[in-house]
Amino acid sequence: MTAPIALTIAGSDSGGGAGIQADLKTFSALGCYGASVVTALTAQNTRTVALVEPASLAMIAGQMRAVLDDLDVRAVKLGMLGGAQAIATVAGGLDGCGLPIVLDPVMVAKSGDRLLPPDAIDALRSLLGCATLLTPNLPEAACLLGCAPATTPAQMAEQGAALRAMGAGAVLMKGGHGEGAICTDLLVTAQGATPFSARRLSTRNTHGTGCTLSAAIAAGLAHGLPLEQAVGVAHRYLQRAIAAADDLCVGSGHGPVHHFHAVWSHG
Repeated sequence: MTAPIALTIAGSDSGGGAGIQADLKTFSALGCYGASVVTALTAQNTRTVALVEPASLAMIAGQMRAVLDDLDVRAVKLGMLGGAQAIATVAGGLDGCGLPIVLDPVMVAKSGDRLLPPDAIDALRSLLGCATLLTPNLPEAACLLGCAPATTPAQMAEQGAALRAMGAGAVLMKGGHGEGAICTDLLVTAQGATPFSARRLSTRNTHGTGCTLSAAIAAGLAHGLPLEQAVGVAHRYLQRAIAAADDLCVGSGHGPVHHFHAVWSHG
């Protein structure tokens, strides 16, 4: 039996905790073969993003053609895409592909460093129409909508519906930036809103959580799971990866989650 193939189109994290590296680890942990299109190189660790160097538009397009012309890709995850022209190049490469697409609108790294130029936000909005699922955190959702971040479940549902109205097929409003002992993500679809809740874990090692969650959902879709089931599996996987994150002891800042917590541990 051949493993399903998932494709990540995102930036490289030299520290290994987020971006392409986190996506490929997640795909592998969840039984998918991972392919990649690198949109940018970053000089990055658990404390900071020191340098970002975008890939050329020709290289982005060439990688996409090489992968999609040969590999039987079953789902696509979009992460850090770079500027407006890079976003347009990715959109063109995916046009008519007919694949489920999970769009993680990466704007700011865990360190606080900006990963999306302000002038590219309109281009990112134009990409919503190709997304099977959009996975913004609360600040990202607010930025895309031009409003204040949601602070209540009702506001999360309203903003998710507004993002669907902008073109996204479904929206997973991530509650990690909220407060309280329980962290709730809200899946907003045409059928309504479904919560996915878990105890908020106390750890500073949360680098790459957004990348990991969206990649895990893409892996579920590549396996042929319905969207709500794929989100549920991914949500549980991420919670376990966060719970095991302190076992890794990587770096002195926001360390990564433990993508292979089910396979090995140093705790």
